Amino acid sequence: MIITIFTPTFNRKETLARLYNSLLRQTYKSFEWVIVDDGSTDDTESLIRKFIKEDCIKIIYYKQANGGKHRAINKGLQLADGELFFIVDSDDYLLDNSLEIVSSYYHAVKDDDNIIGVTGFRCYPNGDIIGGKLFPDKVVDSNLLERRRFYKISADMAHVIKTELFKEFLFPDISNEKFVAESIVWNKMSTKYKMRYFNEPIYVGEYLEGGLSHNSIKNRRKNPKYSSLLYRELVNNPIASSMLKFKSAVNYWRFSFCKSKNILLLIHEIGNYKYSLPALPLGFVFFVKDNINDNVDINMK
Repeated sequence: MIITIFTPTFNRKETLARLYNSLLRQTYKSFEWVIVDDGSTDDTESLIRKFIKEDCIKIIYYKQANGGKHRAINKGLQLADGELFFIVDSDDYLLDNSLEIVSSYYHAVKDDDNIIGVTGFRCYPNGDIIGGKLFPDKVVDSNLLERRRFYKISADMAHVIKTELFKEFLFPDISNEKFVAESIVWNKMSTKYKMRYFNEPIYVGEYLEGGLSHNSIKNRRKNPKYSSLLYRELVNNPIASSMLKFKSAVNYWRFSFCKSKNILLLIHEIGNYKYSLPALPLGFVFFVKDNINDNVDINMK
């Protein structure tokens, strides 16, 4: 079985070597590394060409005009030959046995049509689990919305998805916007499939200055069509809790006012008036607050 390690990158030449070296150390060798360069202006391409020339692992490199991580992921899915698709950002890396762990858990659910993939934890370089909370059992079948609601595990995790099923959930392509949270896809997956979660770290991550997570609120304000779509879909998600629907409605208004001030149009767009109308005043307060504090840097996933 081939696993596709997929890396979208933009001007991360200084961290790519660390990821590359972690791939060289993998105890499980049946994998490829697909890299989509999202318009880097540093020497990323020359560095990757050097890796390719070393011929230690299979590398597929594709460079495109800058369009955002979500468009890079869509392209990576087109290029992937692996049975599994594992997104590993260019400023992060893997533990030496990460792919071996993934393979062992995947074997049990490979033929289960209700399971879309396997998911482990992210950890800091010192080994501490990001978020600090594990599942009560070693293995749990759940989805993003359920795990946050019932298990209170909200930290980002490392998803390894069946490639062909992932292709059912390509990111929407909205002109002139370049950022949407990956959860827009995980939320949709939750309505149809479960993940096999396991209590082991497989991914080492750091939130670097200038990264997407670090600038989450700024990015959502700059890309209000994507942001309002994300929260509108959550408000109308059939398995979302009432509390999540209300919070999502608040965030819908928080960011949708960045694209339009026509309240009637926005009310019609979001629908689900049970949640959207009561949430409007609070969402407007957050919108005004963000306008005042335009340099807000909050990691809100």
